[in-house]
Amino acid sequence: MPYTPSESRYERMLYRRTGRSGLKLPAVSLGFWWNFGHDRPLETSRAIVRRAFDLGVTHFDLANNYGPPYGSAEETFGVLMEQDLRPFRDELVVSTKAGYDMWPGPYGEWGSRKYLLSSLDQSLKRMQLDYVDIFYSHRFDPETPLEETLGALDSAVRSGKALYAGISSYSAEKTREAATILRDLETPVLIHQPSYSMLNRWIEPDLLDALGDLGIGCIAFSPLAQGMLTSKYLAGIPEGSRASWPSSLSPHLITDEALENIRALNDLAAARGQTLAQMAIAWVLRDERVTSALIGASSVEQLEDNIAAVDRLGFTDAELAEIDRYAIDGAINIWAASSEH
Repeated sequence: MPYTPSESRYERMLYRRTGRSGLKLPAVSLGFWWNFGHDRPLETSRAIVRRAFDLGVTHFDLANNYGPPYGSAEETFGVLMEQDLRPFRDELVVSTKAGYDMWPGPYGEWGSRKYLLSSLDQSLKRMQLDYVDIFYSHRFDPETPLEETLGALDSAVRSGKALYAGISSYSAEKTREAATILRDLETPVLIHQPSYSMLNRWIEPDLLDALGDLGIGCIAFSPLAQGMLTSKYLAGIPEGSRASWPSSLSPHLITDEALENIRALNDLAAARGQTLAQMAIAWVLRDERVTSALIGASSVEQLEDNIAAVDRLGFTDAELAEIDRYAIDGAINIWAASSEH
């Protein structure tokens, strides 16, 4: 049966301008890092994506190696694009990235022109698209000249295979360098995608200031600290959770001290009339330099709960001060190596 989106899909969502560009993104965007590979039923993915669009989520974020297996999240999106979303392509912002390992050999990761442009061609085929809206350098490559990496992004835009260029997990210093290089090429950096949450605050000292100065948007990924800022871990590590099997969330991060802080944050959220996840998303969005919070979802119910964060984004000074007592940086930033250069 053909998909007919809700006529009221734009009524609830908030849209924020991306830096000083003309592009607006929803305050909450949907990422395909987990839950959209071939290990999940297609109908589950379809239900989540349809409901997201019905709730005003117009931005879907992918990368070449999202899965599992690598490439399968883009293939899933391609099926949904062909079967459900094709008539609404001009209402969507679709992004993808290249930088981490994708295929064997010396040309299958990092930031060379060879890798980035080959990867983009593959991504477009998997997603059944003529172009993506945003193409990212997924991580800084310390062994490739920045001019080469960013020149590839410029070529992607000039070829019409991408509308905008983005970077992810770059330091403030390298972000400023990247902005200068791409400005000289007349393909400005649209957006930066860093990890950011109450348990991972590395962007606050320098990067947010750089983005504000440069007029670059910011989309924060992992605002829920890979699930730590939800009710899931309040009583420890449940069976079947991400921390219970080999994944990007190490069980060593779920310490007694971390749980104590998370429980205190959960109490603060309850006092605000929110779930912990909703407060965590709202907290990331409290800074006007953050354009969007990028969430994942394993079910429609989880998606709906997270998107409800937009119903209460404001904080009092007292609430922010209390949150700061417990919003303490941990070792959750597994992407730190990219931003250390």
